[in-house]
Amino acid sequence: MAAHLSSGRVNLTALREAGRRELREFLDKCAGSKAIVWDEYLTGPFGLIAQYSLLKEHEVEKMFTLKPGRLPPADVKNIIFFVRPKLELMDIITDNVLREDRGRSPQRDFHILFVPRRSLLCEQWLKEQGVLGSFIHREQYSLDLIPFDGDLLSMESESAFKECYLESDQTSLYHAAKGLMTLQALYGTIPQIFGKGDCARHVANMMIRMRREFPGSQNSIFPVFDTLLLLDRNVDLLTPLATQLTYEGLIDEIYGIQNTYVKLPPEKFAPKKQGEGGKDLPTEPKKLQLNSAEELYAEIRDKNFNAVGSVLSKKAKIISAAFEERHHAKTVGEIKQFVSQLPHMQAARSSLANHTSIAELIKDITTSEDFFDNLTVEQEFMSGIDTDKVNNYIEDCIAQKHPLIKILRLVCLQSVCNSGLKQKVLDHYKREILQTYGYEHILTLNNLEKAGLLKPQTGGRNNYPTIRKTLRLWMDDVNEQNPNDISYVYSGYAPLSVRLAQLLARPGWRSIEEVLKMLPGPHFEERQQLPTGLQKKRQQGENRVTLVFFLGGVTYAEIAALRFLSQMEDGGTEYIIATTKLINGTTWIKSLMEKLEPAPF
Repeated sequence: MAAHLSSGRVNLTALREAGRRELREFLDKCAGSKAIVWDEYLTGPFGLIAQYSLLKEHEVEKMFTLKPGRLPPADVKNIIFFVRPKLELMDIITDNVLREDRGRSPQRDFHILFVPRRSLLCEQWLKEQGVLGSFIHREQYSLDLIPFDGDLLSMESESAFKECYLESDQTSLYHAAKGLMTLQALYGTIPQIFGKGDCARHVANMMIRMRREFPGSQNSIFPVFDTLLLLDRNVDLLTPLATQLTYEGLIDEIYGIQNTYVKLPPEKFAPKKQGEGGKDLPTEPKKLQLNSAEELYAEIRDKNFNAVGSVLSKKAKIISAAFEERHHAKTVGEIKQFVSQLPHMQAARSSLANHTSIAELIKDITTSEDFFDNLTVEQEFMSGIDTDKVNNYIEDCIAQKHPLIKILRLVCLQSVCNSGLKQKVLDHYKREILQTYGYEHILTLNNLEKAGLLKPQTGGRNNYPTIRKTLRLWMDDVNEQNPNDISYVYSGYAPLSVRLAQLLARPGWRSIEEVLKMLPGPHFEERQQLPTGLQKKRQQGENRVTLVFFLGGVTYAEIAALRFLSQMEDGGTEYIIATTKLINGTTWIKSLMEKLEPAPF
């Protein structure tokens, strides 16, 4: 079934363990009681590596969020800042340190842990502010790839795409290469590297250079991965813009999944036994963790949403039949057996109740007229209908002042499906958007153009139809209930990125040379020599393992499509997925938006 926590032959716990070990070693250097001051963005990813109990074992008594002003009182010997190397955070730390009461006794020791790298620039800045000397330990914690699930790793670097494509800043690519080196140190050298795109080329070059510079990194571990596929997000700009139609994809589109957790409106989760109207309705959002450790979620997360209802009702019948068994338990042995199964049955029942509620919430949205109209336009663009003229639905949405991100997603989708828009169509959209939503969004439109998402058509040729036909990106006869092709994740559209991975495995990229040339950036293949004795002899029927690394972000629908390929009977390849960030169209466009502040007068 779905990829469970130890997906096939690859067990990602070694990576989590290595992260915990490094953290313990650092905490032990700061002897005595401790308080951690967190850069808020890091708390989610850290939670996936180390629970609070691990910190407590190492004398962490208090935790604070990094903010300007005086640090909260804490009777501890050590104050440790856990931060990303960003200058604006250094200003806050400086403020914290300078306001520390030097007259207090005993004095508290300061330490700083940069995640994932120390930064010369930040340390220079702290020095100029006169506080660098206050830190006893200044170290780095290389949290590059965080295990999110049994087959999924993410760097959770939210600005990676913007940095690479708008700011020509390759820091996140360096972190990606470092993360891959760590992975090879734990799981063996990956013999084959394939890639497509400029960022992919950079990462591969850095890996090869790092391997040359650290000959000691040659390890004698039998390689777990056969192939690494590096893919630039800008090779496939289309996929994240479309609305994901898998269960997990829709949860993310509508509510947003943060570090495997989702916050949901509480009213659907209220206990059903209320006497007096809705008096006891909870007001706090319901927070749930979503991963393969939960059996039911592992089974339905990657299905098309239209196939989820029937699974839930089947499960409900099975569970109620299991609870009925108690009436048939006559002997002590039978009763004992029933009681021993009870905890598992109750967990299954509460899991079913939660997912039934989530499915109802999603259904309210997917059955709305607006959702249907939006999806219809997306699907017309993706199948190549009317991509070259101003779209009536988009115009209506602008006139009714629908959320700007929704408009931008649709306009960018149209542009990508037409290899850019005719100048007069593009100018018309820009004018309408700026007049309706405000001229401060001119910078955002500029960024989208720079990133290749919303641009004029150059050379007057639309390559998308050729790409669509050659790679079979649009399938008319999609089977949502029992899919036979990855296009089920978007009800007709097969994610281009995943199609490239599928074709690489069989029959190989030589079959699509022409199309690869139409997509941005170089495509390449590198081989890494393995020490003798470590070359693989594949057993009969043994799957190849491919690590697909998305540079610039990946969506849950693409992950679902790769899991679908892993589970195909005759697939022959098992996929593990790594990315700089888990994204959806909304978070992705948001990361490219700039707001001009109004003038202060």
